[in-house]
Amino acid sequence: MPATLRTARLLLRPFQPDDAAAVERGLAAREVAEQTLTIPHPYPPGSAATWIGRHAEWYAAGKQAIWAIVHADMLVGAIGLNIVAAHRRAEAGYWIAKDAWGQGIATEALQAVLAHGFDGLGLHRIEAMHYVENPASGRVMQKAGMQREGRLRDVVHRDGVPRTNDLYAMLASDPRP
Repeated sequence: MPATLRTARLLLRPFQPDDAAAVERGLAAREVAEQTLTIPHPYPPGSAATWIGRHAEWYAAGKQAIWAIVHADMLVGAIGLNIVAAHRRAEAGYWIAKDAWGQGIATEALQAVLAHGFDGLGLHRIEAMHYVENPASGRVMQKAGMQREGRLRDVVHRDGVPRTNDLYAMLASDPRP
């Protein structure tokens, strides 16, 4: 399992089986799920337990590192890295429960995960994308020190609809905020 990370306000830790109910509550809001690529809405009951149950396998295979974001003793989201070890690269992704939006939680969590990805996992590049309709996520990436690299027109399909993403990235050698 990935290392536990601490910031000034947050605890980023591996998910535990009893986190499933909090995950399902956080993903119940359409506004949260629709800004992700793969989280369905409505979020199917029991899916969180299955997802959490796969984390150790994915981490052991070197494919993913996923953390629960805990703020004020409450699970408020998730953040992870999809790792491509052969290229020392990963893609970061995150979601924050709607009632925790606007508090800088995603930025603080992303900064911690970027630092761990470079310093702890030996990655060279970490990238992240957001739908152009969600500029707040782009601001999170910018505040975390990532640089915008471009726009990928209709790069993914969400619910059968092509979606355009902005791409951000950070290299291990880039300055950190």
